Amino acid sequence: MERDKLVYMANQIAKFFESAKEGARSKGVADHINKFWEPRMRTQLFERVDGGRTDGMHPLVLEAMGAIRRPETPGGAPNRDDPSLA
Repeated sequence: MERDKLVYMANQIAKFFESAKEGARSKGVADHINKFWEPRMRTQLFERVDGGRTDGMHPLVLEAMGAIRRPETPGGAPNRDDPSLA
């Protein structure tokens, strides 16, 4: 998937959750991405953020990154940075 389209989609999710309660905003973004984005899409999002290419990303997307699950590494082992493994 085009990376700019991923940013657009993530930003749309964040805009939807802007009206949620303060504590539920970034959690809502993370929950949605965890539930509905396939691993390949999440991998591309992490590659972009890890590479510092965050221009144009909604602040709620960046805030949610700590709660978004990293997909497994190509060898099949879970990514050690995956917050769900803590």
